[in-house]
Amino acid sequence: MSQDVLQVNQGSLYLALHRLEQQGWIRATWGKSENNRQAKFYELTARGRRQLQDETAHWVRLSAAVAGIVEA
Repeated sequence: MSQDVLQVNQGSLYLALHRLEQQGWIRATWGKSENNRQAKFYELTARGRRQLQDETAHWVRLSAAVAGIVEA
């Protein structure tokens, strides 16, 4: 997805997922993976979707401000 620009180690990823779950932004469920193994799947909750919209709006404002500075 990031074309190897971003690399996250497994420990950091699961810590972040746990925090998102504690905040009520994602929900975890157990199921079968494509290779028929037990796996944990994560999905956004309604609260998580609202938070994502807020964060996206903030990112748009921030990136526009940075672009304005860089282009000046």
